[in-house]
Amino acid sequence: MSYPYRPHLLAAAVLLVVACSPGPGSDPAAASADAYHDVSTWSPEQRLSGGVQMVPVSTPSGEFHVWTRRVGNNPRIKVLLLHGGPGMTHEYWEGLDSYFPQAGVEYYYYDQLGSFYSDQPRDSSLWNLPRFVDEVEQVRKGLGLGPDNFYLVGNSWGGLLAMEYALAYPQNLKGLVISNMMASIPAYNEYARTVLEPAMDQSVLAEIKRLEATGRTDDPRYMELLVPNHYEQHLLRMPQAKWPDPVKRALAHVNPDIYVPMQGPSELGASGKLEKWDRSADLKNISVPTLVVGAKYDTMDPEYMRWMSTQIPHARFLYAPNGSHLTMYDDQELWMNGVLAFLKDVDAGRF
Repeated sequence: MSYPYRPHLLAAAVLLVVACSPGPGSDPAAASADAYHDVSTWSPEQRLSGGVQMVPVSTPSGEFHVWTRRVGNNPRIKVLLLHGGPGMTHEYWEGLDSYFPQAGVEYYYYDQLGSFYSDQPRDSSLWNLPRFVDEVEQVRKGLGLGPDNFYLVGNSWGGLLAMEYALAYPQNLKGLVISNMMASIPAYNEYARTVLEPAMDQSVLAEIKRLEATGRTDDPRYMELLVPNHYEQHLLRMPQAKWPDPVKRALAHVNPDIYVPMQGPSELGASGKLEKWDRSADLKNISVPTLVVGAKYDTMDPEYMRWMSTQIPHARFLYAPNGSHLTMYDDQELWMNGVLAFLKDVDAGRF
């Protein structure tokens, strides 16, 4: 889903409270700072580690632990963040620290199994969509999140995973945010082929295709071409040297043993295990309030994502005219304000 998974080549190339709320419908931002920052009800593990909790996850290959970190208190709005990849980290979500605490939203960073801060079993049988969906459910239970307060916010692969979770466990979910993710990988690939690729310098595209065809995606030249011609146009619309620190750290920590088998080796489309994934016909079955976020410069077709919002029974669309795949950075205020407004509206029964 268009994330750089070769950080060493990037270097070679240049280098998201109402804890004591007076009643339903009140603004979470009105909660006192003391209540929001009160850690007295946190687990001993969370208090000891500044909010970190290692959640056990049972798999067909045994039990492992995944990393989570809690920020704040709000018994009515608890957000679990699903990062992209697969195989990336929670780190690129850290821009939320500038917005979500002020709004009184409780949120949880989370590294999926195999990602940098979590256990990293070298077992390729674990890297499949149903197991990741089951993992999210186990994490929900481990964190004590329930249908009255549990919101999922997913970006890219995290948006795909969030859609799957909403279809499998709607009874456990209060609200859903699908950010920068189409409901069909074939449609995503078609958009890349018919819209993004023709807009690229054709000599550059030809060289990228030659490198991919000959299995040379680890060649530093691959990233030298992709960074200015694709990533800075459609991943994060800033010069790569100025990308925010959380993004740089997340990219440096991608696990290619997960990313490549599931996404595929090409950064211009998907060809791995997810290549045929398509939930277009099932969007009508997502029953929870949903926000779909699309961006003008995204690798994902924003008009398709607008259409998604018309297929989900209770949904709205947020369009980012300055955003790309990491809209929470290159159209930051719009993304943050739009997501926070959605959370508050659902909580207040206004959605």
